[in-house]
Amino acid sequence: MNTKSILLKSRPQGMPTEENFESREERLPPLEEGQVLLKALYISVDPYMRGRMSEGESYVAPYNLNEPIAGGVVAEVVESRHERYSKGAVVLGNLPWQTYSISNGKGLSQLDPHLAPLSYHLGILGMPGLTAYCGLLYIGQPKEGETVVVSGAAGAVGTVVGQIAKLKGCRVVGIAGSDEKIDYLLNDLGFDEGINYKTTQNMREAIAAACPNGVDIYFDNVGGEISDAVYARLNKFARIAICGQIAHYNATSRPTGPRVEPILLTKSALMKGFIVGDYAAHFGEAAQELAAWVKAGKLQYEEHVVEGFDNLPQAFFGLFKGENTGKLFVKVAEYGQ
Repeated sequence: MNTKSILLKSRPQGMPTEENFESREERLPPLEEGQVLLKALYISVDPYMRGRMSEGESYVAPYNLNEPIAGGVVAEVVESRHERYSKGAVVLGNLPWQTYSISNGKGLSQLDPHLAPLSYHLGILGMPGLTAYCGLLYIGQPKEGETVVVSGAAGAVGTVVGQIAKLKGCRVVGIAGSDEKIDYLLNDLGFDEGINYKTTQNMREAIAAACPNGVDIYFDNVGGEISDAVYARLNKFARIAICGQIAHYNATSRPTGPRVEPILLTKSALMKGFIVGDYAAHFGEAAQELAAWVKAGKLQYEEHVVEGFDNLPQAFFGLFKGENTGKLFVKVAEYGQ
């Protein structure tokens, strides 16, 4: 069996380019006892992957050069010598960017193909949905009537954060990068206010107008000047969940912004960074409640699908250009074909 792979050829300086990636085709060895042959169906692209392309200490090890990039993949078992996985089973795992790969089964979760569309397990029922749920509910601790601001609000995490906040009775303000995204947040997802940061001349004034009673919870996916503007409107006992800092991921130097400590002090505010794995003990209950909300039509979900394995790098670049609304992933193959 031949497989196509996409490897990290060199570490990006700033925004990644095609030159940082390399495509390769090779023949896989025969399966050994305890292994499965997997066919990639859907491959996730996520902002955190940019951090793994750089050297340096982080919450997860950097990718090795000249090896396939890895991330969330929904795959089909096409051949098995493993007692737990039969041919035709569908699994979710942290797998390489390959059309076909061999696994020993460790770290794989078997999926029910009838529970929900398989791609949902990369989005609202997977890491982004769990991130939104745990970050908002365990750090933000929303209370009815509070004001919640979400940056990166039209992304895979932000769309879910805002909707859960609305389910909890909050007033929700979303910040995104196009009028189309703002319309989607307001008209489809039920956000109360939206701010297009690309066309807004003064973010502090815009946030003040959208949040006349101040900000009680800030779910930060972006960082940078947008966050600086939100901090100026924090209420007493505000909670800030730091989920992502996409504004800085391609920076070649560390920017200097306002010193946030005096604000946190005078407002008795909490700022907490988190990785979704910190809340692994809650994943079961979170997944059940997310699935129930989706089934009941209380959570709307948008997918941005890019077709074709070879388009993985371009799909990844699209994250940093703001091209996606909702969860971005690449469809590689059809299940059962």
